[in-house]
Amino acid sequence: MTQPIAKRFPTPALDKLPEDIRTRIMGVQEKSGFVPNVFLSLAYRPDEFRAFFAYHDALMEKDSGLTKAEREMIVVATSAANQCHYCVIAHGAILRIRAKNPTIADQIAVNYHKADITPKQRAMLDFAMKVSRSAETIGEQDFAEVSGHGFSDDDIWDITAISAFFALSNRMANVTNMKPNDEFYMMGRLPK
Repeated sequence: MTQPIAKRFPTPALDKLPEDIRTRIMGVQEKSGFVPNVFLSLAYRPDEFRAFFAYHDALMEKDSGLTKAEREMIVVATSAANQCHYCVIAHGAILRIRAKNPTIADQIAVNYHKADITPKQRAMLDFAMKVSRSAETIGEQDFAEVSGHGFSDDDIWDITAISAFFALSNRMANVTNMKPNDEFYMMGRLPK
C-alpha cells in the first residue's frame, strides 16, 4: 500500500521544480530505485531544500572520526526520542545497510541501552540524546565522559551537529506528517 507523501503541505510536481533540484531527485531515484518522500516534501520550498541537503551532506557524507553507520545510529536514536516516524524508518533502513546488520536499527530505535553496540557507541548516543533532549544541561562532565571513550573534539562537534540537524528534520517531518516510503521497511533486512 503506497502512503501519501505528506498530509499538510502540497507536494510539488517534479516537472515544475528548478532544474538543480529535479536533477538531484532523479539522481537519488536512479541510485535507490525510488524517490524518498523527504525530497519531494522539502521541494515545496526550493531554497530551503538546497540549504537542508547541503548541510545534510556536509554532516552525513564526509570523512569523519564517526563511521557512516555511527552517524545513522545517532539519527535513529534521536529520531526515536523525538517520535519521528519518517526518520526512524528511513534512517533505520540506511543504518541496517551501512552496519550490515538487519536488527541494529530496531534495537537502537526501541532502547539503544540494550542494543548490540559497543560501550563507545553507547557513550556517543548518550551524548547525542542529551543534545537532542536537553542541550541546555550539557556541561564539562558530559564532554569528559564522551571524550573519555576516545572521541575527539571534531567527533563531538559531529555528534552535536547531527543531533541538532535531525531535531530540525524530525520536527519538519512531524509537522508535515511525512510518511516513509514503503520501500524503506524491508531495506537491509534480508541478504541480497
